[in-house]
Amino acid sequence: MELGYAPLTPWIPGRLPGMSPLAMEGWLHRDEAFEEQMAYRDRLIAERGEIVLAGEGCDGAEELLDLVLATLAVHDRDYDVGDDAARRPDGETVALDRSRPLATLGRLAQEDFVILRKGPEDAEHVLIGAILCFPSRWSLAEKFGRPLVAIHERVPVYDEGLAPRVQRLFDVLTPDRPLVRANWLLHPTPELHQPKLFEGNKKPHDPTGRFWLRVERQSILKLRSSGHAVFSIKTLVTSVEALAEDQRESLIAALEEKPKAMQDYHGGAAFTQLALAALRAL
Repeated sequence: MELGYAPLTPWIPGRLPGMSPLAMEGWLHRDEAFEEQMAYRDRLIAERGEIVLAGEGCDGAEELLDLVLATLAVHDRDYDVGDDAARRPDGETVALDRSRPLATLGRLAQEDFVILRKGPEDAEHVLIGAILCFPSRWSLAEKFGRPLVAIHERVPVYDEGLAPRVQRLFDVLTPDRPLVRANWLLHPTPELHQPKLFEGNKKPHDPTGRFWLRVERQSILKLRSSGHAVFSIKTLVTSVEALAEDQRESLIAALEEKPKAMQDYHGGAAFTQLALAALRAL
């Protein structure tokens, strides 16, 4: 399902490669893919709730729901937020079911949300709850209850040097002061909901040799009452043909400059060279 575009170019040096401060009014971001993405999220939550939801009712979930509702009510006038329901900009009304705060969250905003807690005995933050409609080659089932290092075990650069720096970043978060970064991946399919790794050399879904750029706008913030961290992911997908020429050229350069492990991470292990060939042919 190809919905969205790539206004962010995180593969270009200086374009959000690391965390940057973000004002609360920009924490949640709605774009022209809102209606289509939200309809897809509604279906996934209704039909695949066992896959896209984990830790429903966990500590901090209702607090996060309240924060999202308050943010939308103040900073997005196209929402109508009431005591018992919220009308989205696409005209759909979402009942504010506080017995299912994560499912309700998933129907309000384009972002996915992950809640992480660090207890007094924990060295790292641990994933305790999430609504994840648009995963990229990972699932809640494999990450739930695991700490940050284990969650990022497939990310080659998440090593003994980077992991403590990321944990310190989580430790110093303050309420109402989110941070934002962007990530990018090349996929041989435009599908937004990808809870599984690509298998072997079999190219899923599309037999034409096309590739799609997937950009994830990621933010972290701290909940005021519980103190838990929230990781949000806004996903945008566009075909590489839709990129401007300078964007494609810089994307080729970014892939070529990466060590093989990072090429495989950004391109999908079996598809990096195919993706480069497809980009060069445009």
